[in-house]
Amino acid sequence: MLNRYRTFSLEKHWKAEPDASKKLRRREEIADEYKWDLNAIYKTEADWQKDAAELDRLLGAFAGMQGKLGESAGTLLEALRLHDKIDEIVGKLYVYAKMHLDEDTSNSQAQELQDKAFALLVKTNSAMAFFVPEVLTIDEQALKTMLEAESGLQLYRFALEEITREKPHVLSPDQEQLLASFGEVLNAPSDIFEMYNNADMVFPSIRDEDGDEVEITHGRYIQLLESKNRDVRKNAFEAVYATYEKHRNTVAAMFSANVKRGAVSARVRHFPSAREASLNSDNVPVTVYDNLIATVHEFLPSLQKYLRLRKKVLGIDDLQMYDLYTPMVQDVDWKVPFEEAKETVLQAVRVLGDEYCDIASNGFKSRWVDVYENKGKRSGAYSWGAYGTHPYMLLNYHDSLDNMFTLAHELGHSMHTYFSHRAQPSVYAGYTIFVAEVASTCNEALLLDHLLKTTDDKGKRAYILNHQLETIRGTLFRQTMFAEFEKLTHARVEQGEALTPDWLDATYAELNQQFFAAVCNVNPQIAHEWMRIPHFYTPFYVYKYATGISAAIALSRRILSEGQPAVNDYIAFLSSGGSDYPINLLRKAGVDMESPEPVREALRQFDGLVDELDNLIG
Repeated sequence: MLNRYRTFSLEKHWKAEPDASKKLRRREEIADEYKWDLNAIYKTEADWQKDAAELDRLLGAFAGMQGKLGESAGTLLEALRLHDKIDEIVGKLYVYAKMHLDEDTSNSQAQELQDKAFALLVKTNSAMAFFVPEVLTIDEQALKTMLEAESGLQLYRFALEEITREKPHVLSPDQEQLLASFGEVLNAPSDIFEMYNNADMVFPSIRDEDGDEVEITHGRYIQLLESKNRDVRKNAFEAVYATYEKHRNTVAAMFSANVKRGAVSARVRHFPSAREASLNSDNVPVTVYDNLIATVHEFLPSLQKYLRLRKKVLGIDDLQMYDLYTPMVQDVDWKVPFEEAKETVLQAVRVLGDEYCDIASNGFKSRWVDVYENKGKRSGAYSWGAYGTHPYMLLNYHDSLDNMFTLAHELGHSMHTYFSHRAQPSVYAGYTIFVAEVASTCNEALLLDHLLKTTDDKGKRAYILNHQLETIRGTLFRQTMFAEFEKLTHARVEQGEALTPDWLDATYAELNQQFFAAVCNVNPQIAHEWMRIPHFYTPFYVYKYATGISAAIALSRRILSEGQPAVNDYIAFLSSGGSDYPINLLRKAGVDMESPEPVREALRQFDGLVDELDNLIG
């Protein structure tokens, strides 16, 4: 698996506050200082086209090396270096086009450019598909001799070892090329869902707690569920799922096609399942996934203890699913404007050293961040970037504590990218999602610690504790429930069964019963929630949020208790990119994810925070 170019779409579930106008602004109505500057990648579309032409030239040169890789160490080294150069250029082309589209998904010109970029990505993968199979035809002893004879190949030792590890799952050059040529078709379910969910999905308007009519959007949905007015929460919940329910057959077809894609790809590559194929890319044992699910089920009584506290504090006899997001500390109106959030986050991460803070501060000044929601903008939040450019962050910021935590989260991703890109050559600059969620969530843990140390107000302290409990509930419990749903759906397809809308609804409803029914009324509409989760279109992705928060809590505690030695190890971890397997990188940083103990430790923290909040406000 030499092609280490990865498209990071590092999103997290987050909450938002309403904007003042209650109507989405057009992009041109937002000040430039709050919009990212894509000119740092390409100043004009003509520059993009120039790189696209250069990519074509390089692909031609690379194709000319087919059949020659084993001739000499020098030829192999030349091919590896050219491979890197191609990866760098196609990465810039695709990242620029996709982020330009994410600014406004209804922009037809941006859609056209993104289509061109994706076609170039598919063309690149097809043209380079011969490389790994051909390397595998080189005799192992001959490859060792090449490594010893050519000092320049030492850089690629780990990458070549990775190729060897993948040998049982690599096809012939012709088969790899054929498979790569189907890239656009195989990605169709994800592309269709994204356009449907972001550009075409229209939710109704409802009355907010002030009696004003407000349009429901992806960015506002959780904000409406946070409302103090229970009718607002109920109406938003029912309106969203009633809208999705109208399209359940279409969405089930999209979802099923995506799961079938994973099953076919795994079977073609000689994996027993799509799950094993996915985890194999990170060299993560399947036991890590299964241990996560088992450990979370072990701690479901802690989740239910939290739900009982929520029920008591809210004074609700019949706790409903739409009551799970409204703050328990409802008399605290804590607005956090973006400028204040920036400064607070920078103070929180100061424990990571002056250099870390200086780089982050300069990033804010240099327009790394696209801050506010606008009409047509992609929902959620992510950090992304291409080798040779600085990282970028997409937000849909509203003035709330939770959105400040989202900023800290995405900054963690961006700083991970920055350090890895600075320290590593392009072949190792990319890092896997498995470790990415550690860097982002560690920042959130440091922000939590900073706020608790600097906040004396009892109400605000309770609000912070409630936030952390919701973070762990949403990231560890919820994402693990998603992971279990994925395991069940993919297993069903691999057993030759169909994913009908009825089966998907029933299976998702049953998981919600297991997690919530001991305390909460599991409303029938929640059965449709699987329809609105974009992460399901990147199969076996969500479990990494749960493992990530577990590892991050362990590392943040070490940083706060041990100081500089732990900081040094952490910065080394951020600078490691993909130079080793993620399990090994985390072990070097001080946490063993092959053991269930980090997950148990995070869940024990959750249980303790429930008691602490109960003592404060219960």
